[in-house]
Amino acid sequence: FTDLVLETCDLQCERNGREHRTAEMGCQQLVVRRGQPFTITLRFSGRGYEEEVDKLAFNVETGPCPTETSGTRSHFDMTDFPEESSWSAVMQQQDGESLSVSLCSPTSARIGRYSLTLETSTGYQGSSFHIGDFVLLFNAWHPEDTVFLRDENERREYVLSQEGLIYQGTSDYIYSIPWNFGQFEEDILSICLKMLDINPKYLSDQNQDCSLRNDPVYIGRVVSAMVNCNDEDQGVLAGRWDNRYEDGMSPMAWIGSVDILKRWKKFGCQPVKYGQCWVFAAVACTVMRCLGVPSRVVTNYNSAHDTNANLIIDRYLNETGGQERQSWDKIWNFHCWVESWMARPDLGDGYDGWQVLDPTPQEKSEGVFCCGPAPVKAIKEGDLQLNYDIPFIFAEVNADVVYWVVQSDGMQKQSIQSSVVGKNISTKSVGRDSREDITHTYKYPEGSQEEREVFAKAEHEKKSHGEEDEGLHLRIKLSEGAKKGCDFDVFAVINNNTDVERVCRVMLCARTASYNGTVGPQCGLKDLLHVDLAPRAEKRVPLRILYEEYKDNLTQDNLIKVVALLTEYETGDVIVAVRDVYVENPQIKIRILGEPMQKRKLVAEISLVNPLAVPLNNCVFVVEGAGLTDGQRVKELEEPVEPQAEAKFRMDPLSGLHKLMVDFESDQLTGVKSYRNVIIAPQPM
Repeated sequence: FTDLVLETCDLQCERNGREHRTAEMGCQQLVVRRGQPFTITLRFSGRGYEEEVDKLAFNVETGPCPTETSGTRSHFDMTDFPEESSWSAVMQQQDGESLSVSLCSPTSARIGRYSLTLETSTGYQGSSFHIGDFVLLFNAWHPEDTVFLRDENERREYVLSQEGLIYQGTSDYIYSIPWNFGQFEEDILSICLKMLDINPKYLSDQNQDCSLRNDPVYIGRVVSAMVNCNDEDQGVLAGRWDNRYEDGMSPMAWIGSVDILKRWKKFGCQPVKYGQCWVFAAVACTVMRCLGVPSRVVTNYNSAHDTNANLIIDRYLNETGGQERQSWDKIWNFHCWVESWMARPDLGDGYDGWQVLDPTPQEKSEGVFCCGPAPVKAIKEGDLQLNYDIPFIFAEVNADVVYWVVQSDGMQKQSIQSSVVGKNISTKSVGRDSREDITHTYKYPEGSQEEREVFAKAEHEKKSHGEEDEGLHLRIKLSEGAKKGCDFDVFAVINNNTDVERVCRVMLCARTASYNGTVGPQCGLKDLLHVDLAPRAEKRVPLRILYEEYKDNLTQDNLIKVVALLTEYETGDVIVAVRDVYVENPQIKIRILGEPMQKRKLVAEISLVNPLAVPLNNCVFVVEGAGLTDGQRVKELEEPVEPQAEAKFRMDPLSGLHKLMVDFESDQLTGVKSYRNVIIAPQPM
């Protein structure tokens, strides 16, 4: 017999891509999920494969120094039956000179880019042929994979969906922005793999790093560190929170991860300017979904940043509600992180499932700015000693807030805030554009026996216990919504829940604020030195907040922090109430004109009315959407938009699906977002 010579090999990218749910990544390369067979067709020249005389074997290798012992190389013969625990090759069918072979990786295989080689031997003669490269991903569809997720709808949402919603605003005014995750867009997979290949752990020990890439816990930790650039590690995003973004993009302007990841690659892995928590989280979510790990972006309202880990956030105010001194502890209006779904065999039973990964640089973990994976279950149970970073996240959802009012004579009065931290923890619902509240997965009900037990375990004595009924009660209410360009009213509402008259001083102060808790200049003040409160009565003290006063200092976060201080003359007690008011942007209207049929032109008409008393200059609409446009469309308007006038443009054609996402920027209005679902009907036969 002559030697068996390989002429061509068909990796069947299209068919394998369909079966492995990676077809949207394009047909340029083979992308498969671990533990699931994929088929290739070998075509020999001169003669076909003869079972009696020819022996076929395969080599797969990943990483720069592949070895069998580190699990980055495998040599395996073609056999009759697949092998569960290792790589295997099984002959499927033979047709003359072509031969179909089914290859399969174990569910514990390292993910990443592999090279595939065929070895043929006839008698004593042997030859080796490079067949091609492929990429192996985690497999949420395989029961033996550590990222296995049982529900198909959840797998669609958390692995396959390329668009989503991220929740922002305040706990009193929750709203969502659309986000284009775009994990299957062209080039994104290779960018995600590049991120793994320049991470510091890889650079210090390539063999060990590649060997650990079978573990989603390890990958999650690497991604959490690489999305921020705080360790001089060529990370993706630079964070900035001071409202000065001229030398980059404002964090509010992004509308998707694809643009950010492509810029990072294009400029030689220099950090992209700028990100804030939801941008860091969304980019990490894109990377994790791309690699096959089910992931979602989660928002925690009134999120505590407890730097000294005592589970108490101390805030110091002066008598007019201003910040008396800088405290490193902060309460963020909201904070976003990622949850990724995986097993935790490293922690013993009970901790599989959703894990928190937080790529926003806040505190170092093992010397690096990263956070997690931390099992949500461990956060709920107060198991603070488990890996990774559980005490920090436990504080984000459970810390007490203590306000110290520093009086003019230096005396400090304490006012404890009841249960304000860790509210309305939110994520997008599966398969619908609505909010799912997942607070109960992080904490037991307020005041329950279980909550007390968890706090005892975490060695935390909760200072506040729900609403106090006796004595005086203070809260802040908002009239109807606060809209940008308009004046609006807030009220201090005081309840005297006693049978005697009380006399007090009431001070209401408003300041512009950022979502990370820092405050700017004052934009409204009322100080009433003598307020009589009849027994069992309620009193309202109004404060009008004028557009003239807030317009120049409102940050791009659109927040105004209102503080009310009530001082009771008889006892000297002080009560503090705080409310963050979100000042609403105008709405972007998106109309779809024409019939949504494939092959027919669809036009989107996108418009916004200027609500301000001044013209808007340098107006730009940015439109994104997976499959809708080639990545991104940018429309710059030539003329300023006068007060009450409409900024409008038409965009065509739309094809494919799905969510059309729009961002509007100008000198006076920034980060205005909207989206519209476009259903493209199949072509009638």
